[in-house]
Amino acid sequence: MRTEDLHSLTGAYALHALSDDERDAFERHLADCADCARETREFAAATARLGLAATVVPGTALRERVLHRITAVRQVPPGGGTVEKAARRVVPRRRGLARWALAACLAAAVGLGGTAVWQYERAQDAGERAAQAERRAETLAGVLAAPDAESRTARLADGASGTLVVSERQDRAVFLASGLAEPPRGKVYQLWFDDHGTMRPAGLMDPGDTSQAVLMEGAVGGAAGVGITVEPAGGSKQPTSDPIALLGMPA
Repeated sequence: MRTEDLHSLTGAYALHALSDDERDAFERHLADCADCARETREFAAATARLGLAATVVPGTALRERVLHRITAVRQVPPGGGTVEKAARRVVPRRRGLARWALAACLAAAVGLGGTAVWQYERAQDAGERAAQAERRAETLAGVLAAPDAESRTARLADGASGTLVVSERQDRAVFLASGLAEPPRGKVYQLWFDDHGTMRPAGLMDPGDTSQAVLMEGAVGGAAGVGITVEPAGGSKQPTSDPIALLGMPA
């Protein structure tokens, strides 16, 4: 498959619409193409949040911010040459950030339910739960849109993929899962910060969703990486099983 063909597969990859051969070829390409890596993270975040959307009306202020930021996203005009060359010619550095901002706006706009609401479902007050979910979604979107956001993607079990996005300035991290198998009955996936050998709880993933975006709990601090384990429902204070994945912090 030609490189120019691989550049066009970011959206299909995020939607799990590639054949096994196409997916393997694209993932090999992804390791060496920063533009495709950024677009894939962007699409994965947006599709994950859209899939987790709840029927909650966004606040007026949030809606205005979304509309304002969408109008600021510059479209790449058609032109000759490969996609990669056209991208460099128009906005070599900011193109990725603008697309990240659009994905973050989508995430904030639709991210009022799903994972965020699930993490707060024990709250008594539905209004407060929705407000907490909105704040959490906006924080998640802010990490994805941060100018200093860096990421690392890894293959997980059964063909799934995981992407860790970190903003050093905000000291926060987001984990994007795609194609993750459901955990065993009565179990959940738990995220951890690896503080150089000491595992620190960083939140639970929704056991009912195979693709999701999770704002990790707590500051990144001096963590060397992130781990994922299978834990009893409700999570654990320390891992009770071997990690199914370990990701180092983005360079």
